[in-house]
Amino acid sequence: MDGGSTLTLTLDGASAVTAGIGDLVIAGWTGRDQAAMEAHMAEMEAIGIARPKTTPIFYRVAASLLTTDAEIQVAGTDSSGEVEAVILSLPDGLHIGVGSDHTDRKVEAYNITVSKQACAKPLGATLWRFEDVADRWSELILRSWTTAGGKRRAYQEGSAAKMRHPFDLMERYLGPGEKLPVGTAMFCGTLPVIGEIEAGELFEIALEDPIAGRTLTHSYATKTLPVEG
Repeated sequence: MDGGSTLTLTLDGASAVTAGIGDLVIAGWTGRDQAAMEAHMAEMEAIGIARPKTTPIFYRVAASLLTTDAEIQVAGTDSSGEVEAVILSLPDGLHIGVGSDHTDRKVEAYNITVSKQACAKPLGATLWRFEDVADRWSELILRSWTTAGGKRRAYQEGSAAKMRHPFDLMERYLGPGEKLPVGTAMFCGTLPVIGEIEAGELFEIALEDPIAGRTLTHSYATKTLPVEG
């Protein structure tokens, strides 16, 4: 697909399929709890990142950034991951996966939109049908772990109930009653970190469905490229 990503994905345990994604949307500041959002905004302000002009806010980025690779390359040591549920609209309907809105924090301090474009967006290759979990969105659990200097620690953990339902996000982005067009993927928001925001050499993410007893996982290494000039 010109200008997009062609991914090999596994849908609900079936055989692998090839899917084209031509549009990628990062939904930011999607929290339901205003106090929790304030905490996250304060967390961002602490590293020099301005508050958004609206909440939620939708950033369009190049679909070619979406990848299922086990390694991404980044410039310098100022980037870090964020675990997110990802909704993908494919020819047979909506699916949900787990991804990371990997972002350059130094760039984010002066322009969030540009920072979203600066790094690849990792995605786990296995998806679930969204209709199977849509009614129990609030029961899903997001987790992440970061490894920095060889030391692994819990980085994020919390319920998807803390964020707006994807149907709500779709309508706010596209209009009442609208769903994502086929070939579109949307990252649905993240959780505050445990401790401080930290770059690392490995990032692990998980989306758990405790009712069905299943979990989507992905991990990726970060290769640091030199910053010249």
